[in-house]
Amino acid sequence: MAVKLEPHPNFAEVVPPFTAREAEEEALRCYYCYNAPCTKACPTNIDIPRFIHQITTGNLLASARTILDANILGATCARICPTEALCEGHCVRAHESRPVSIGRLQRVAMDFAMDHGVPTLPPRPQQGSGRVAIIGAGPAGLGAASELLRLGYTVDIFDRREEGGGLDTYGIVSYREPVAVSLFEVDLVRRLGATFHFGEEVDHTRLQALKSQYDAVVVAIGLGKVPRLGIPGEDLPGVFDALDLIEATKVGDLSTVTVGPRVAVIGAGNTAVDAATCAKRLGAEEVTIIYRRGEEAMSAYQYEYEFAKQDGIHYRWWSQPLAVVGHDRVEGLILQRTTVDGDVGSRRARVRPIEGSEWTMPVDTVIRAIGQEKPVDLWVALGAQVDHGRVVVNPETYETTVAGVYVIGDCLARPGEATVVQAVEDGKRAARAIHQTLSRTPV
Repeated sequence: MAVKLEPHPNFAEVVPPFTAREAEEEALRCYYCYNAPCTKACPTNIDIPRFIHQITTGNLLASARTILDANILGATCARICPTEALCEGHCVRAHESRPVSIGRLQRVAMDFAMDHGVPTLPPRPQQGSGRVAIIGAGPAGLGAASELLRLGYTVDIFDRREEGGGLDTYGIVSYREPVAVSLFEVDLVRRLGATFHFGEEVDHTRLQALKSQYDAVVVAIGLGKVPRLGIPGEDLPGVFDALDLIEATKVGDLSTVTVGPRVAVIGAGNTAVDAATCAKRLGAEEVTIIYRRGEEAMSAYQYEYEFAKQDGIHYRWWSQPLAVVGHDRVEGLILQRTTVDGDVGSRRARVRPIEGSEWTMPVDTVIRAIGQEKPVDLWVALGAQVDHGRVVVNPETYETTVAGVYVIGDCLARPGEATVVQAVEDGKRAARAIHQTLSRTPV
């Protein structure tokens, strides 16, 4: 599927950039704290006071360099990071008024770099030598690659897609991040010296071969498709995988993507919100997110929840699907009321259906957004230790129980919502661990 750089007007970015005056005024609100809590709250440890101060002096290229030195995906993270839970959530100004808009200021610097040229990033002081294969050109893989390249390693990146960026390119809705932003970051890593091998599916046999050809292998393949609901009727036309729908709106032809006027989205995470708001922009009149638990247990970030409500998305709590009904395509969804045993705010509390509470909701489209499949078969075939469906890694180095094989990013399947910024940090930490092993030099 060919990647399109310009989004449809319905999918244009919803958050406008700061004007030059707005950026200056917002940057001057920063206290430039010594031992800044905002920097400590950033998984990649961007020197936030420094890059903001550089904006106030008009040196946007230096500001971009400060950001990219810590986070090669600074342009993406400026747009989609959950800043209210990370840097901005720890801003000292939040106690007196509102936090500094760190994310939008970061976008100022990164947009300048995209428009006027990329700053040179210096090599890391401890130079190593060796060859590393990275499987997956998404955020974690790019984070590992950039660090390894700056440490002096030869890096080959393999990806089954025709373009890099992973979910940033294919799975984050355009009105949050245009494709051009993620492809800019892929090109940054290419300029650092990475060799990309697109259109290459790496199964366990190929992985074993790469292991023998390289000094280390980093697996950063993300997660798989959205699991099936396991209910009758879900093969009817009009039932979508949320990620497939989002991808179609981002890199496909919108004229081929049709949803009915009444849409039901199953799940209450960030992907469910993205799928629901995509359906709205595709012309759906009524979109409802359905969740078997209550509002207290949803996994979507608060700002995603508020964004959905502002877009006119409805929520139906304490309901689970029993069947999709229809003749030639989706016509309705049979739902059942639910409750939980224990804490209503816990996603671990056992969900219990309420007998006799079934009813049919008329819908034309059903979108599955209940998480993603884990690559358990790959870990088993590789011979890596697996615990409850998750590959076991050293928490400091991300090395698996198979020597020389590291796993980072979403495919670790950690509890909770994954973030791009944490994936980048995974990559950096794995890169430093590889360097320490191959060079016997502490990083």
